[in-house]
Amino acid sequence: MLAIRLPPDVESRLERLAKKTGRTKTFYAREAILEHLEDLEDTYLASRRLERPAKIYSAEEVKHELGL
Repeated sequence: MLAIRLPPDVESRLERLAKKTGRTKTFYAREAILEHLEDLEDTYLASRRLERPAKIYSAEEVKHELGL
């Protein structure tokens, strides 16, 4: 279950879209979340990685570690 507060203008747009298409506001909210969730996850994870960078290995170190 999720409850969100939207600015009045966004709420109105969502209401109009729902009425014009015969779908629910919940349908469109769900679609928007699903459409953008992966991008949000990627952005969050990338920014976290930039805050705490991992060790960087040279090609030689990798080859040695893999026995190549």
